[in-house]
Amino acid sequence: MSVRRLAEDNVQPATFAFNRENSAWAKLAIKKYPKGREQSAVIPLLMRAQEQDGWVTKAAIEHVAEMLDMPMIRVLEVATFYTQFQLKPVGTRAHIQVCGTTPCMLRGSEDLKKVCQSKIHHEQFHLNESGTLSWEEVECLGACVNAPMIMVFKDTYEDLTPERLEEIIDAFEAGNGASVPVGPQIDRHFSAPQGGPTSLIDTTAARMIKNPPLAEGSLGEKTDVQAIKAPAKAVSLTDANRPVGIEKPAVVDDLKLISGVGPKIEGILHDLGIFSYAQVAAWKQAECEWVDNYLNFKGRIERDDWVKQAEALAKGGEAEYIKVFGKKPR
Repeated sequence: MSVRRLAEDNVQPATFAFNRENSAWAKLAIKKYPKGREQSAVIPLLMRAQEQDGWVTKAAIEHVAEMLDMPMIRVLEVATFYTQFQLKPVGTRAHIQVCGTTPCMLRGSEDLKKVCQSKIHHEQFHLNESGTLSWEEVECLGACVNAPMIMVFKDTYEDLTPERLEEIIDAFEAGNGASVPVGPQIDRHFSAPQGGPTSLIDTTAARMIKNPPLAEGSLGEKTDVQAIKAPAKAVSLTDANRPVGIEKPAVVDDLKLISGVGPKIEGILHDLGIFSYAQVAAWKQAECEWVDNYLNFKGRIERDDWVKQAEALAKGGEAEYIKVFGKKPR
């Protein structure tokens, strides 16, 4: 591991204090640990300090040490050991971490680094001229199937090409980073195979598992294990509980922003005439159950709360979704 040092004194602020919201959060975080073990909160407090100021300052380290009654050197050891902590100022709009581990390297991460060098700065950990962007190379970010990838703060952007990374950097530079969809940047659902499944394609046959009755005395009376393994209940397209479809409008909503809906499911919903968040938001229980049975989801629509997600997206898009759920869609 390379030596990690604090930023030079000339860029260090003289003092640090949590704002009112973060101060209340920090006090609650400390109380989560048993008496005498409050120092275990050092990592979450440092991370909160970084989220507040954008990086971990010397003053923040001293403040956290005082809050936890720790020697300053112990907090410094934590901050300099974990690379998740930025010890120098980073871009105010985006700090781009480029994964350089073997899978990403084999899929083109070297070209992604060249993009960062060209559009931000030739050297890592240096700000661009406006101070809005910075970058670094890091080790595995955990989405090797979708290599190459980057992380910006807490979000990952995967299946990248140099051209797509340039577009993402331009969006963050313009202050429109929230408009960039997180995750795969190609037609892939999370880490599913690119282009769709290649095995177990006949899902109906795969679920047709014969389950013989349980022997008497094994579990007393028969349980609902049989029901769990039973094939999906047949549904009719003419059923009165089928959601009402509409003709495809000129502009359709991105149903994939609803957690649990990928490209394939979105296509099925389109075939049913479902094209907007408002349609999903209007579903009643019977309609949810019909779609759930049609997709053989076994209660997934209710568990993922498609209706509530759709209500938020219909009301105010991603901004309202973040307000309701505390995170970006998907």
